[in-house]
Amino acid sequence: MSDLNLPILDLSLLDDGPEAAADFRDQLRAATHDVGFFYLTGTGISPELETRLHRAARDFFALPEADKLAIENVNSPHFRGYTRVGGERTQGKVDWREQIDIGPERAAIDDPEAADFFRLIGPNLWPQAQPELQDVVAEWHDHLSGVARKLLRAWALSLGAPENYFDEHFGEPSTLIKIVRYPGKEDPTPQQGVGAHKDSGVLTLLWVEPGKGGLQVQRDGEWVDAPPVPGAFVVNIGELLEYATQGYLIATNHRVISPKFPDDRISVPFFFNPALDKRLPLIELPADLAAEAKGVTQDPGNPIHALYGENALKSRLRAHPDVAAIHHADLVAARAASA
Repeated sequence: MSDLNLPILDLSLLDDGPEAAADFRDQLRAATHDVGFFYLTGTGISPELETRLHRAARDFFALPEADKLAIENVNSPHFRGYTRVGGERTQGKVDWREQIDIGPERAAIDDPEAADFFRLIGPNLWPQAQPELQDVVAEWHDHLSGVARKLLRAWALSLGAPENYFDEHFGEPSTLIKIVRYPGKEDPTPQQGVGAHKDSGVLTLLWVEPGKGGLQVQRDGEWVDAPPVPGAFVVNIGELLEYATQGYLIATNHRVISPKFPDDRISVPFFFNPALDKRLPLIELPADLAAEAKGVTQDPGNPIHALYGENALKSRLRAHPDVAAIHHADLVAARAASA
């Protein structure tokens, strides 16, 4: 593993006695202070569940186009369902991928007085031709939610906060699972699978199809490869955790380069974030850590909001301008007028 560009952490150390747990927390704090990304093993995910998820993803993308387009996200004001190749953008440029977006299964909020970001709440769109997809996604969601909570408790302790800091301030988590396929491209130059960006929330756990590279992370101004490691997730923090630590922990730019035709690539990111109406208060860091906090990244084109719903809505409106134009023309017009 010495040739890998990201540190590897073993979550099972948290259950291996006080000394091992303290060592894990030190590694976790260092990885996300220095890099913002790491590999995570010891999550308890069974190979059988990984295989089922992988098969379900492959089966979904193999469906006839009509079945996928029947649940296209332009039919969902909540940005759920299928996005065809070229239907999502990063930094205004087209991402060369297709995907299905799955969030918490909740009823839409029909209240004209509700905050704009509550429009993101609503039902998912599921393919009728593949009923088993819903079951495996639910199992995946439940297991990774447990992993995420365990990580956040370790982070809290490593930063000098009470262990339940994130539990108290998260509310009912806003989760999002994307099942993504990157088709191969024949272009002589690399194609943007996903453009350079930082995640807008707190925590991302990424599963990548074995043997399929393409993810790159920015370190010291250079792009480095982050190939999949068997049995490991790629973990990164988002802008809200950078905000809560005032830049002690860093959200890091990353991107995906499309594979070469005829190859393709499956990946499944899981995003674990606070409730839309929750605001993470700043963590009062110990003096030695606070002295190393660099402050929150200032980017006029990408302001970081403390209220998660504002971050999430900003991200979705930009990434899916077709959905925004169809269902949220008032929000698009208001943002254009204030720009």
